[in-house]
Amino acid sequence: MRTGTTRRLWLLGRVVVAGMLLGSTYGALLNFAAYGALQMGVPIGAIHGFLLSSTIGWLEIFGTRTRPGRSIEQAPFLVTLLVKGFIYGSMIAFVNIVEPGTRLLRVPLGVESLQLVSVVFSFAATWAFIFMLQISQIIGGRTLRDWVLGRYHRPRREERFFLFVDIAGSTALAERIGPVGVHQFLNRVFVLASDPVDDHRGEIYQYVGDEMVITWTEAAGRPGGRPIACFAAIETALEAGAPEFVRDFGIPPRVRGALHVGPVIVGEVGGRKRDIVFHGDVMNTTSRLEQVARELDRRLVVSDAAIGRLAGAEHYLLEDLGTRVLRGRTSPVQIYAVTSPVSARERVHAS
Repeated sequence: MRTGTTRRLWLLGRVVVAGMLLGSTYGALLNFAAYGALQMGVPIGAIHGFLLSSTIGWLEIFGTRTRPGRSIEQAPFLVTLLVKGFIYGSMIAFVNIVEPGTRLLRVPLGVESLQLVSVVFSFAATWAFIFMLQISQIIGGRTLRDWVLGRYHRPRREERFFLFVDIAGSTALAERIGPVGVHQFLNRVFVLASDPVDDHRGEIYQYVGDEMVITWTEAAGRPGGRPIACFAAIETALEAGAPEFVRDFGIPPRVRGALHVGPVIVGEVGGRKRDIVFHGDVMNTTSRLEQVARELDRRLVVSDAAIGRLAGAEHYLLEDLGTRVLRGRTSPVQIYAVTSPVSARERVHAS
């Protein structure tokens, strides 16, 4: 089973467990408020929580990757909010009205007033949840979490991997299909790339023209050589979508990448418009490595520092590009080009 699928199943399991716990708590409190005792509120709530969290969780984790799901996700913010709120709210209201847990355990049905309270609460909670979920889609789930927790309210130093992914040929394409067409081309590439980034626990820091910047903390990026695996997964996703690109734009998408690791200062900046930004030489060095990838026409260029900190780098065939003094640096950098994945028995470096 693929790593991305395994991770999504694991995430769905966590959502289901959380849903059952939340349902149990809500059922217990509702029964206590109505009857002054917990009664069967806990098991009934657990059953309802399981049904709703498994269904809604599957739609959010797997359904959004289907064609209809992507259409809803890519719709205007208000449309997405209304559609999701109506679908999920209706599902929750249906469970509260039908009460499958109550019927399964053969407990007398609750009074209609309680059902009405549950339906109203369900829709209100659903709208609030969907609103926050869509906001997290815009600014990034981890960024939203870090803002809420104040993780970077004061600047802090971190060791991070940075993967710059550049879309090759976008300049020439703009001359042929125009700025609107090339925007649609780039957006489709970025949409397809988002799932591999999420599957490999990366964070999309920003989009800059025809380039996307992806980052991992050293601890998050090290296992399994995630940055390299992420780049390979992006290529695979784009290859799968190539026929549609050729049909709509005349060419398939192709990407180049550069990977480096090093210390950065991370912190919040701004007043009315706030953001979490990274400052450090590692950003400039990764940008220079991307220029090397362009000049030498290599798919992915990686620094020796990044290779040394990745677990599982031996699964990839590396071409030694020697040492280079990059613009803006005085000390040379040892560079490798990742050519293809290989079996664990093969050597790391190509002769």
